Amino acid sequence: MTYRRTSKVEERMAQTRERIVLSALELVAQHGYGGTTMPLVAGLAEVSTGLLYQYFPSKTELFDEVFKQASQREIDACAAAAASESRPAERLGAIIRTFAHRALKRPKLAWALLAEPVAPQIDEDRLRFREPYRAIFVTVIEDGIESGEFRAQNPHTSAAAIVGALAEAMIGPLALGVLSKRAAQRVVDDILALCLAAVLNHDVKKKKADTGSAG
Repeated sequence: MTYRRTSKVEERMAQTRERIVLSALELVAQHGYGGTTMPLVAGLAEVSTGLLYQYFPSKTELFDEVFKQASQREIDACAAAAASESRPAERLGAIIRTFAHRALKRPKLAWALLAEPVAPQIDEDRLRFREPYRAIFVTVIEDGIESGEFRAQNPHTSAAAIVGALAEAMIGPLALGVLSKRAAQRVVDDILALCLAAVLNHDVKKKKADTGSAG
């Protein structure tokens, strides 16, 4: 007779699995992937190392799940920032500020998500998880083009360029660890100015300035 797990057993296993992942995520946020070991995760999750390996047969599988969950949190935060009813430029700024401030607030975790050397499986997910960010920026850029606030451009190309620039620009500051509030704000302001300059319709700004000076 085949053994079937009861709903209670399934629920308990799901809770244990989630506790393991959350424990690993917290350790990665403190020590990075390199400083997080399976025994450390087991201890924080209050399970035996043997049981941990029953849920995640390898460190790579566990860290890949950590990466997916942590990345999805960041994507959700950026999507929420993009969902306001404000002008496209303001929404673009809100996304960039959200991404950058959250990264600078937890630099070890952001470094792990963006740049820390990892197994090929996680590196592949890094590339795949850039797509939701691009999709968020595409929507905002399309709205900006339609309203005339942004110049005519290929929104997919511009979105990909912004995502790449945003990730690359964060690597240096994240490598320094926790920045002062002033230094962190300067980093965010510089990235935001660069991205806005790339997409804004400068002809509209010039016309408004000329109209103002003529008046």
